[in-house]
Amino acid sequence: MAGARHGGAEGFYERLTIALHAAGADVLPVIRRDAERASRLRAGGLAPVELGFGGALDLLTAPRLRRVLGGFAPAVTVAWMNRAARFTPKGSWTLVGRMGGFYDLKYYRRCDHIVGNTRGIVRWVTEQGWPAARAHHLPNFVDDMAGAAPADWGAPPGARRLLAMGRLHPNKGFDIALRALAQLPTAHLAIAGEGPERAALEALARELGVADRVAFLGWRHDTAALLAAAEVFVCSSRHEPLGNIVLEAWAAARPVVSVASQGPLELITDGVDGVLVAGEDPGALAVAIARLLDDPSRAAGLAAAGRAAFARDFTQAAVVARWREFLAAVAPKRQAA
Repeated sequence: MAGARHGGAEGFYERLTIALHAAGADVLPVIRRDAERASRLRAGGLAPVELGFGGALDLLTAPRLRRVLGGFAPAVTVAWMNRAARFTPKGSWTLVGRMGGFYDLKYYRRCDHIVGNTRGIVRWVTEQGWPAARAHHLPNFVDDMAGAAPADWGAPPGARRLLAMGRLHPNKGFDIALRALAQLPTAHLAIAGEGPERAALEALARELGVADRVAFLGWRHDTAALLAAAEVFVCSSRHEPLGNIVLEAWAAARPVVSVASQGPLELITDGVDGVLVAGEDPGALAVAIARLLDDPSRAAGLAAAGRAAFARDFTQAAVVARWREFLAAVAPKRQAA
């Protein structure tokens, strides 16, 4: 896995490798050098290998990765997104490319199978000509978020507390959330995340006159506590292939209002376990949030249905069982002695 320091796909890589190890699988994580990620993986009982996974001039990672894989002799190697797939060689193992978005399939041409974490990704892969028998849907899981003590993010007494989370990037649509906040005078919004858009978002908050009603929290590891403090979770993403944040809100039994981007549109049944609104429409987002804040019974019903969806399909036990079944199915068949 050669992803960024932070992000939903990277976080799930850590959770999945640790969970597979805990379930009895023999797992060797190979990651781009990152002391914090390596430390978390070691704390989970793993012994990660750190390589460069650099750009076009990186001539060392490919041979080193080949030696690492040759020594470990895996039955299945999973290349986690584009850069890892570009570096990972063919070998005696089954090579699986794992996609969390609508990526260019040129990176996966050596792969025997592709896993997408949404049905939409799998459908798109097959529409590009990938054989349907070698394209598989395996969802993410998130930790159970129930029961945490609420975090204090500095919302003033009496304010209606909204939470949004994710990388501060244009794809995440936090500008839409801020414009919706401007239409919700009693609300306070906490945004947990960091990224290149922070300065622009802070400037927009000042321009809209809501800077005193927004808390930019940076990257946080107390997700359950943040969700416990929120009345409504807001997903304003323009582009969200899956939506781990929706799953986390469900796991915390919090009502979700989301822009109808790819992942949330696949996850959420509008009016049943969340509310979907059109993209690029801060007014519609504000109206949907206000209606939930004004109707606690409806908000509680949506939250309960979301929690039930999490418990059915997105727990660690459910998803790890599916991954183990898949890995066993695609592993090379050993010849009897």
